[in-house]
This record gives sequence, C-alpha cells and structure tokens, in this order.
Amino acid sequence: MLVMQTKYGIVKQAIKSKILDGTYEPHAKIPSESEMMKQFEVSRHTVRLAIGELVTEGWLYREQGAGTFCADRSKQQLQHNGMPNKNIAIVTTYISDYIFPSIIRGAEAYLSDHGYNVSLFNTNNDHEKEREYLERIITTGFDGAIIEPTKSASANPNINYYLNLERLQIPYIMINAYYDALEPFRVLVDDEQGAFLQTEHLIKQGHRDIIGFFKTDDMQGTLRMKGYLKAHREYKVPITPNHIVTYSTEEKHEKPVKELEALLNQSDAKPTGLVCYNDELAIKLINVLRERNIKIPQDMSIVGFDDSFLTELSEVKLTSVAHPKAELGRAAGKLILDLIENGQGKGYEAAIDSVVFPIKLVTRQSTQAIGEETLEKTK
Repeated sequence: MLVMQTKYGIVKQAIKSKILDGTYEPHAKIPSESEMMKQFEVSRHTVRLAIGELVTEGWLYREQGAGTFCADRSKQQLQHNGMPNKNIAIVTTYISDYIFPSIIRGAEAYLSDHGYNVSLFNTNNDHEKEREYLERIITTGFDGAIIEPTKSASANPNINYYLNLERLQIPYIMINAYYDALEPFRVLVDDEQGAFLQTEHLIKQGHRDIIGFFKTDDMQGTLRMKGYLKAHREYKVPITPNHIVTYSTEEKHEKPVKELEALLNQSDAKPTGLVCYNDELAIKLINVLRERNIKIPQDMSIVGFDDSFLTELSEVKLTSVAHPKAELGRAAGKLILDLIENGQGKGYEAAIDSVVFPIKLVTRQSTQAIGEETLEKTK
C-alpha cells in the first residue's frame, strides 16, 4: 500500500536532509518561514509544524527575535542519544549474493573479536539507498562505518554526507572501490593488475581476438578495462574496438549476453577468448556458448574474476583471478578500528594506511592454447 507523505512531512525531511548532508551547519540560521513557504509552496502553518517537530526532536533550536538555528549534533551527543558505543555499520552494494557474504563474515568476525557489534545495510548499488543509510549512520551515532561505494565510477550525489561524517568525526573506510574526490582510507584488490593477468594469460596461449566485458559504473570495472587494454598494448596485440563491451548495473542481466551473441554472429574475426568482469558474468556467458554448441575451451577460452564458488559449479572449471574475500573483510575491520581507537582526531592518521591486496590467477580448465591452424586464422 502506497502511503502519501504529508506536506509538512516533505518540508521536515527536506530540512533534515540539509542538516545531515552538512548544508546547514551547527548554529547556522536556517531560511525564514516566508522563504520556506515560497520554496515548498506551502502555508505558514505547514512550515511551522515541520520546524516545531524538528525543534522537539533536537534538530533545530529557536532564539527569540533572532530566528531558528541548526543544533549541534556532535558525535558525542549522537552516541549519548542513540546507540551505545562499539557499533560499526557495514554498507555493501549486496549482502547475500556472490562473494559478499564471505567479505562480511571476515569483517564481522574481526569486529566481534574486538567487542564491536555490527549492523548491515544493503544499497543494491542505488544512490538513494546509500543516502538513506548514510543518514541513519549520522543520526544513530555509530562509532564508524565500512562502506562499499555505490556506482563508484559515476558522479555521486551523496558526497556531502561523507563530508558531514568527517565533520562529525565519525570514521569511515571504503572497500572494493572508493570515491576518488574523497581520498578515503580503503581496502581493495589490484583490479587493474587482475585484468592484466586475465588478458595476458589468453594472449600467451595464442589468442588474438579477445572480448572484454566490463561493468563501468563501478571503479572496479574501469580499472579492469584498463588492465585489459594495457595487456594488449604491452604484447603489441591490436585492439578491436567492438571487442570491448561496457555495461551498467541496470544493463548487467541483458546487454553482455546480447553483445556476445552479436559478435558470435560475425562472419569474420570471430573471438576465441573472453575476459569477464566477474565469475557471475562468466557463467552466464558459458550458458550462451553452450546453447550454440561452442565448446569450452576447445572453441572458446574464458576467464573470470573473483575465484568465487561459481568456478567449481560449471562442468568446465573456470580459470579466475583470486579475490581475498574474508581476508579483505578482516583487513577492513582492522583498518576501521585503527581509525576509531588510534587515529581519528588524535594525530596518528599518518601511521595508518590503506590496503591493496596483490592479485594472482588461478588456472583451471576453461582456457587452453589455440592450435596453429586457429592461430593462423586469427592473425
């Protein structure tokens, strides 16, 4: 059932959001009732209702004859009014799918061992969900947050919320990717090197027509595409422009499949190798190849990324780049606690550093060197 928000509720949420993203700073005067009436096209009564509730809830305060001001909601006050100490928020794009449970378990185990409670939030790679959870982190008084950014290669509308976390001295780190403008502490894998190894492996096996599939609204995808291109250039293998397939989160279920089918229908320069953004996509493309009776690896070699449980599910075991998963989660737990207990605001930040895990390729049965006859055809 759809619940319509009241007019005063809309005004109240808008004011609250400007407090949470730092637009209205502590003790700053907010716009007058008349200005808000004009902005929201509502009555003075509606504005007064919204402001009255925010004053009651401690978001605003009034000074007679001077106006209404933003309250100072410091980290200490938030923790006093909200949750008890020793609480960490973990925000990931997904929680129950793919490699995410392993990453989360690693972080949870480390934090639990050190006496911290964990709250999990799932954005589904949606900026609006990310904003909602950032607001909750700010208002509830978490000690810190481990965050996987949403569409990290795209412009982010929630940057102000992260800046407000910094102003409130609520430490946060990022995992798997990061927002470049913020330069946060982060825990990552070397995505560029991983895709370089994927591509290099196929090139060394004699493949020349290699399709790369990359989800480019996330930083991981843009870096993996860079690694794919770098391998081609280093080995002086010409890059065919239409052999690079990029797609967004919203397109991930359909576009890669359609693009592969179109490339397989070509009469010339048919591909012999596929470099995949992750194992999930690799398995999906393997199914497309099977429907066309294209044998793996005899007719087509394919390489995944993440070395997930999916690598062992197919009849042909998948060659894939290893991801540290639980180890990455543990490193994230250690890094956020270092910031909370030793770093934030205490002058020790210089002794704390981000973590980038080295990468390796795990070879299985989904790739093989192509024969001399096939190699001649692809030259």
